[in-house]
Order: sequence, then structure tokens, then C-alpha cells
Amino acid sequence: MLLLLALVCAAPVIVSYLMYYVFKPVGGTSSYGQLIDPQHPIPAQLVVTDEKGQSLPLKSLEGKWLMITVNGSDCEEQCVTRLYYMRQVRVLQSGERERVVNVWLRTDDKPVSDVIKIAYPQPDTRMFVADQKAIASWLPVDDGTKLTDHIFLVDPNGNLMMRFPKNPDLKKINADVAKLLKWSRIG
Repeated sequence: MLLLLALVCAAPVIVSYLMYYVFKPVGGTSSYGQLIDPQHPIPAQLVVTDEKGQSLPLKSLEGKWLMITVNGSDCEEQCVTRLYYMRQVRVLQSGERERVVNVWLRTDDKPVSDVIKIAYPQPDTRMFVADQKAIASWLPVDDGTKLTDHIFLVDPNGNLMMRFPKNPDLKKINADVAKLLKWSRIG
């Protein structure tokens, strides 16, 4: 009887030891976006040009959470949808929205339509012109997708940390960003 009682008391310890050291569970992820591992810091040589024609390193935006999309100046439906989602996610952060900056990296210097400029004004959405090759070498994509298919998230330390899928779900992006802003005190 004493041996049976000792076995019942020791069972949770034995099972936990087996689960931790022997049966290594494959855990899922609680984030919607794909975490980028290893992180990719913003390249120091990545220089962008703002609407006024002034050049600045993209690293100068460090200190804020950056939601980045890449597209040409001829913003078609998918591009407008990504810009809309980025704006909505930023607005939904209410008191924390100042910690997030939306960045549209344009791959050409053609003029942006007035409709888009009015719908996504500065400084809520920063529109920069950048070299497509430099962007492509920094931002990773999955097989079967293009650079222009994703929304990317850069942390305040300047590290690319997350990529959202091609046809994203606004509610899930918002949940990821809200969780990051809640638990992170940087930026």
C-alpha cells in the first residue's frame, strides 16, 4: 500500500520529466504573421527619398514600430488594400497608435495619385522611394509570392521581425500588433 501511494505521488513528476526531456512536443505559434528568424536589421546602406526629394537612411525611423509595404507608385487594388489594412491597424491601437508608423516603400519615382495621397496622408503613412534591389535583398519572401504581396513589421530596434501573408486578415494582423504593443515597452 505504501509503495502504491509513493507511485501515485511521484507520477506527476515522472510524467513531467518524460514530457520535457523525452517526448519533445512540437509547439505551434500564437501569432498570425510569420516570425522572421533570424531577424534582419535595416541595412545601413538602404537610403530612401521622401516626398520632398530629400534622402535619408531608413534606419533613421528606428524607435517606432514600422509596418512596411512595397509597391510601385501605380497602386492597384491589392496595394490599396494593404495600405487600408495598415491604416486601420494603426487606428485600432487607439492610445498606442503613435508607436506605429506606416511606411510605403515605392519602387519608382512616378507621382502618386491624389486620391491615395488624400486617403493616406503624411505623417500617418510615410511614402518613400527606394531601390527595389536593396529592398529585395533585405525583405524575405516565400516561394510563390512576391515582395509586393506582403506587409512587413519592423521592431523599434530596427529588426525585421514579422511578415504577414499574401491575402491578410485585418483582425488577425490587429491582434498581433496589439499583443506586441501591449507586451513591449520599446518604441
